[in-house]
Amino acid sequence: MLTLYQFGNSVCAQKVRITLAEKDLDWEPVEVNLFKSEQYNPEYLKLNPKGVVPTLVHDGKPVIESTLICEYLDDVFPDPKLTPDDPYERSQMRLWSKMVDEGLHEGTTEISFSAMFRERMKKLTPEQRELRFQNIGDPRRRARFTSTYNDGVESPFVLNAIAAFEKAFKTLEETLSDGRDWIFGDKYTLADINIMPYAARMTYLGLIDAWTADRPHVQAWWKRASALPSFKAGLSDLLSDEEMSEMAKHGPSILDRVRELRAEHVAQLTH
Repeated sequence: MLTLYQFGNSVCAQKVRITLAEKDLDWEPVEVNLFKSEQYNPEYLKLNPKGVVPTLVHDGKPVIESTLICEYLDDVFPDPKLTPDDPYERSQMRLWSKMVDEGLHEGTTEISFSAMFRERMKKLTPEQRELRFQNIGDPRRRARFTSTYNDGVESPFVLNAIAAFEKAFKTLEETLSDGRDWIFGDKYTLADINIMPYAARMTYLGLIDAWTADRPHVQAWWKRASALPSFKAGLSDLLSDEEMSEMAKHGPSILDRVRELRAEHVAQLTH
């Protein structure tokens, strides 16, 4: 039995759901509402001491970290196989996973926070806001959220996020420039799946053109990826009208500044 503790619009949960859908697996969802701090409930922390989503429980055993969950699913349910057969190519696939985990994930959090979640926080009472910040057990994460709340798109953490997306989409454009459909050729892998939710979030925020307007291979890749049945079943079909409306409303408000910051960053790289 597979149980996924998740939050609907969590990019990490979306990555796992796409993998589950690709393998046509039956699973039971348990919603963990991040905005009600349910991820810090003592019972959930027994499953996931980090207090994040998702957590996959398979036959009573918890598996945490979305990248590891996806690889676990591919090991246990190898049809269809979503990792390269060649050991060297598997190591290269994991470099893409690391780029996501060490750059795009935090970057998506900061950009999303500066665009829309910050607006939610403003509506809380000072006491409620302080409680939300106190509940963040990791001092580094607390510093990021505090900075992004106070400074919005001008936070240095948002600039780090813009740079992370620039690196990812630049690398993706170069990889696809030989005409291949997917990162490792004709068949997509977890490398592609890992990036999909992050590209989706920037798309739904109306921001993705800041990085992809001049990258036709990335645009074609994203058109293919977002048309996959597993993408629709694991991500786009599960977003509520309210979630889509919130992203579409708040994201464009920071687009011009994101473009300016990206241009400044790219200019610095060329000197």
